[in-house]
Formats: sequence, structure tokens, C-alpha cells
Amino acid sequence: MLRPSPFLHIDEHRVYDPLTDRALVPGDGAYERFRAFQRDGREDAELERDGWLLRNGADLSRRHHLKIVSLETMTTCNQRCYFCPVSIAPRADYTMPDELFARIVGELAPYRATLDSVFLQSYNEPTLDRRFLDQCRTLFAAGFPVAVLSNGSGFTPAKTDALAAEGPLRYLCINLSTLDRERYKATRGEDHLAAVVRNVDYMAHRAVAHEMKIVVLGTGDDVHARDFDEIRERYAGSRFSVEQHVVMDRAGWLDVGLKASERSRPLAGCDNVGSRPLQHLHITPHGKCVLCCEDYDEKYVVGDLTQSTIAEVLVGDELAKLRRWVYGLEQAPDDFMCRDCVFARRG
Repeated sequence: MLRPSPFLHIDEHRVYDPLTDRALVPGDGAYERFRAFQRDGREDAELERDGWLLRNGADLSRRHHLKIVSLETMTTCNQRCYFCPVSIAPRADYTMPDELFARIVGELAPYRATLDSVFLQSYNEPTLDRRFLDQCRTLFAAGFPVAVLSNGSGFTPAKTDALAAEGPLRYLCINLSTLDRERYKATRGEDHLAAVVRNVDYMAHRAVAHEMKIVVLGTGDDVHARDFDEIRERYAGSRFSVEQHVVMDRAGWLDVGLKASERSRPLAGCDNVGSRPLQHLHITPHGKCVLCCEDYDEKYVVGDLTQSTIAEVLVGDELAKLRRWVYGLEQAPDDFMCRDCVFARRG
């Protein structure tokens, strides 16, 4: 007997399979046949062949489609932003050994065809690492699409020039919440605005990345709207696109911004930049692999790259179990992180 794949993201006008990174949309024929199956259970050999429908009993929890790697090479951040756990629970300084970094880059090679981005960042400021440019060069040489999220304070003109000449990056996102110096100090914990603006102004018309974005974070109020308008006006006509985003509570870790409102409903997947358990790999400076970047406390460790390979982690028992929890195939504990996440899909 056929049934829809349990990992599908079925929405009103789209059916997405994070295991193949393919979507069905109205008008493509397969979408209409899938909806017909939902209505009357009519078997469809093509939909079964392409993985949209499965025979009962098929277990996909060890499968994955790796698109995004977060490779954090040091714990240090030079700011204490109110929307980040670092502001109230900073981590001890630690730097990933060079040998481990090199081995991880080598083990990512088999996934090059599906990778959209390798981020040199998580809860740190990546440009503070003295090895930052060399790490980018290593990833460039290996043929990986390198991505960087930065507060801009350490992204000096020299770094911009080097990356523009030797890269460029696949993606660069600068987190710039305001152009007001006093509010910047109050919300970021440091008086870095002058340096940030100087650095961002320098890179604004240089091809340091294929895609360049400034994200203006705030709480969605009038002040946030004014900050967004001012930053968008300053960088109009530059290589940067400017977006306004509302902060969120990091799956219950912080008491700010957007919060999960349907905690009691069953879990049915993840919409956090794709599907975290199926498409992402989050690596800490210690080589631990965690389920998601929202897991600041590293409660859900799915592997240790000082003991295992990336391939072993991606098909391992722990990640398979968490995939089943996230998609509601098994009952997750009441205190499971995803129950408190705004990106959790609900049944």
C-alpha cells in the first residue's frame, strides 16, 4: 500500500521533498496527480519511482540531502547582542585544531554536488579568527561554495580585497541592526558601529560575494522600521540587498521576539532554512555535530568528528532518531527543543 513520504513538506500550493530538493507545484502534472492520490488513493508508479509515494514500512530516517554545513572554527564573539545566547552565556574561548579543519574539508568532498553553502560561522564572529582568510582559501581550493555571516566589525578592507580577488564568497550576510551609535552599543554590547559602517561601506561596491545581503534585525516595532529604512537608503544602489527580519527566541532559549505559539500540536518537520535534520550539518569547534544551530547548549549531539566521519554521522543512529522525532514519526520528549521553535512544522 502506498503512502506519501513522511518527510514531505505538504503546503497549500506546494509539495516539497527535502530528501531530493525537488518540489511539485500546480500545473506541472505531478502535483495534480499527487493531490489526486491524497483524495482517492489512486496508485501512481511515477510518483512512487520519484520518492513522493512509498510502500508502507519503508524507513527513510537514515537518508539525507546535505545542502548546508555550518563549520564553526572558534567560539569567540566580540559582541553581546540581545538576540543571541552569547549575551548571557558566553562560551569559553576555544579554537578548532587545524588538522581537524583539514580533515573535515576532505570528508565533505563527496557532498560537493549537493552543497549550497559551507558557512564559517555559528555563534562566533568568524572574521576574528586569524586563520579566516586561509580557511576561506582552503574551501575555495576544494571547490566549496563559501558563506559568511558577520557583524562586520572585523571584516576589514584587506579581507574584502583578498576575498574579492581569490574567491569570491558564495554568500555574505552582514548583521547590521541600526545606524544609531547609542542604540547599537545598547543592543550589541560594544561600540563598534563606526568600524562596522567603515567596513561595510568599503565592501558595498566590491564583488566580495556572489550574493551580498544586510539583515536588519529588530522586534518589528516602529524603531525597527526606521532603522531598516535608514540602512536601506544608505546602501541603495550597492551590491547589498537589505532585508528586515524580526528576532526570535532561539527555540525558547531567550525571552525575545517571535515565539512558538502551537507547542501542543504534534511535530511534523522543520522549515528552518530548509530542513535542519535532513539538509544541514552543524559542526562546533570541538568537532561535535549538533542537530541545529538553535541548540546552543549542545543538548542534541548527533556525532563527534574526533571519533567518527561525517558519513558515519549522517547515517548514524542518533541523527536518524532525531529525524523521526522532528517529523513526528516517533513521539519526542515533552522538553524536546523543536517543540519550542517557531520553525517547527505542526501536524
